Amino acid sequence: MLSGISQKRLFLLDLDGTLYLDETLFEGTLPFLSRVREIGGRALFLTNNSSRGADAYIEKMARLGIASTEDDFLTSTDATVRYLEENHSGTLFYVAGTESFRSQLQSAGIAVTTDRNDPAIGGVLLGFDTELTFSKLEDVCVLLRRDLPYLATNPDLVCPTWYGSVPDCGSVSKMIENATGKTPRFIGKPEPEMILLALEKTGYGKSDALMIGDRVYTDVAAGVNAGIDTVLVLSGEGTVADAEASDKKPTWILPDISFVTRQLS
Repeated sequence: MLSGISQKRLFLLDLDGTLYLDETLFEGTLPFLSRVREIGGRALFLTNNSSRGADAYIEKMARLGIASTEDDFLTSTDATVRYLEENHSGTLFYVAGTESFRSQLQSAGIAVTTDRNDPAIGGVLLGFDTELTFSKLEDVCVLLRRDLPYLATNPDLVCPTWYGSVPDCGSVSKMIENATGKTPRFIGKPEPEMILLALEKTGYGKSDALMIGDRVYTDVAAGVNAGIDTVLVLSGEGTVADAEASDKKPTWILPDISFVTRQLS
């Protein structure tokens, strides 16, 4: 029953394909965010994109007419920092990612390097890298010949753009798997860490929360894995067929974010 949506107060929102596509804001986004505020709810923006920090998203949201602060965002980088702190404290990681990604990790106290010859390297970390070079791919392949922890921020195969899609972290990890036989431990959606971090940050319970996104294999799966309700919106990559084929079923399937707004009271 769609009536269950009306009881939600924490709305965890994917970005591309859910609220906008590249630089085009979906018509229903602003009314949805306004309605969430009217009912005393909280909206958090969750993204698997580790290529840039919250400051870049704040600027983008402002261009699209949405006021936001750093506290409104949780990224796969945030979840990765938490995971590294809890599981690999003090370990030096070779990082294949953007300069922004490395800077965010360093600011959080994570030891990182881009020198594959550093003898202190204790792990390999792959992010969505819009500055990817063959040299970075080669570095990862060389290092994975050793028995090192191998992590990646997210399994997304593509990142949507105005002209279609580009390869995301998941696609790059597939290339590396083909070359080395190694697969990473993914941190972002569909793993539950980002959602559990959101619940911890806001103080809401699982029954209060709703994950809304356009991908079954990341957004919906993350909600299911974290034990919260989910909405698959059909405004981006995901389809009804994707939901039917997956063992991670969305609680609800709706055409777009405006259909969620209609359920809020």
